[in-house]
Amino acid sequence: MENTSSPLESDVIKAETDLTVVQEAAKLIGHSGSPESAITGILRLMSQMLGLNRGRVLLSTPDDSALHIQYSYGLTPEERQRGVYSFEEGITGRVMRQGQLAVVQNIDEEPGYLFRAVDRQTLPDGVVAYIAIPILEGNTPVGVLAVNRLRMRPRSFSADLVILRILATFIAQIIKINSLIEERTNHLQAENQELKDALQNQQTNHGILGDSRAVQDALLQVTRVAKTQVTVLLTGESGTGKERFSQILHLNSARKEQPFLAINCAAIPDQLLESELFGHERGAFTGASATKAGKIELASGGTLFLDEIGDLNLELQSKLLRVLEGQVIQRVGGNKDIPVDVRIVTATHKNLQDAVNRGEFRLDLFYRLNVFPIHLPPLRSREGDVRILARHFLLSANREYGRYTLLGSGVMERLESYSWPGNIRQLENVIKRAVLMAEDGTISIMDIEAILRQESTISRHLEAGQQNSADPDGPTAFNNAMAPGSARAQNTTNPGPGRPYSWVRADEAGELTNALQQTGGNKTRAAALLGMTPRQFRYRLEKLNMNNGPEPDPDNV
Repeated sequence: MENTSSPLESDVIKAETDLTVVQEAAKLIGHSGSPESAITGILRLMSQMLGLNRGRVLLSTPDDSALHIQYSYGLTPEERQRGVYSFEEGITGRVMRQGQLAVVQNIDEEPGYLFRAVDRQTLPDGVVAYIAIPILEGNTPVGVLAVNRLRMRPRSFSADLVILRILATFIAQIIKINSLIEERTNHLQAENQELKDALQNQQTNHGILGDSRAVQDALLQVTRVAKTQVTVLLTGESGTGKERFSQILHLNSARKEQPFLAINCAAIPDQLLESELFGHERGAFTGASATKAGKIELASGGTLFLDEIGDLNLELQSKLLRVLEGQVIQRVGGNKDIPVDVRIVTATHKNLQDAVNRGEFRLDLFYRLNVFPIHLPPLRSREGDVRILARHFLLSANREYGRYTLLGSGVMERLESYSWPGNIRQLENVIKRAVLMAEDGTISIMDIEAILRQESTISRHLEAGQQNSADPDGPTAFNNAMAPGSARAQNTTNPGPGRPYSWVRADEAGELTNALQQTGGNKTRAAALLGMTPRQFRYRLEKLNMNNGPEPDPDNV
């Protein structure tokens, strides 16, 4: 039948065809599971709907010395294998080198056309043209999109060039996305292997991540003394893992099937600490409505870990000495000796010898505790362990916050160069905060520098020895600190475990509100964003009467 379509109708049909090709190609980008299926699908559309045949995408070889056919439609495997061009030869090499398209009206009359991939006998007998479009990333050629077509066709070359430019842009995006995915996959595989190796070492390290000589020496001492009944004193800076080492000691001892209890002597006011340690009888004081066993009694048969033993007042030091010497206790308000069988492990970041010299710590108790001292190394002395710990904390933070965050270029080197006055606890806090701050899924060196500038305040206070011995979150500590004329009311900065800690001020409300807004009401994440523990954050909300608003989703808290 004779074609009666007018030129205008023919142009409309061509435009609709081009639009369909673009729409279908766009769908392939989003729905294809691999670059192979997406790009091959685009080349198939070009052939079947536009008559642009034997489409191929040429990319650089791994050593960037030549171009090779990576994807194609209508070529045999042998033809694809033959399609290799240096950047200095053929039409394809010139397009890649110059970043400019090329149109060959008749391949038989073009000396630069090499017939390398497809023999002339394979092509149609008529006049065959060749079009090559550079695939650009920005202004840089990363490949070439090339096709053959019959010269004598109703469809113009200009129309083909327009659609090929669009499709070359699509292919460039597919290649870029695939490159990013491969980069992240390789990065994660390397991280996972590193963590896997670290976790395998963890089996022999009793759960301690790190293979530095300093930490291995500390572990060796712990395991040597674990099976004895010797009293152990763990010393070291805040955040070096003293409680974790005490657990290792317990788990390697004959008491491992019995209770392990821990208490921080600096976190509980003196008037409550005695009851926590020794228990109390009913009616011993206001509110003592029932008899209660203390931590020493509850840990009988097992191990009791007393952290920050240097903060114990002299009266409680005397009572603890009696436990160590006679293995008996008396509850508060009681007069009956209760026998106990407990191994006491203590820890401190203070110099107890200096405290003895100042009359703040009993000499006889010091000798009872210091039978076998083990010094835990600071993180800056654990060569190579920052890398392992940072990877571990990054994985944990990604899992906790539902993120997929990576460390950017130079970040690990910056973490390794920092002195970490707050040690492992500080490193974990920094990584968590960085994960929350990262906007594009990558922690940048700028993110880390900003956080470490905030952390530098901690360093100054730690070096000055300005550490508070009371719980910064407890109501007693708050009331004492804010008493008129008190030293803490005048000097409010206190380095807590997460960041330099300021006592609650009215002008903090805006900062807390902003953090909650940024994290969608998630208090744990908001606390990490501000460098606080969740307890510190909740305590501020309570003191500032900010808990009256609607509660967030329980799954988001």
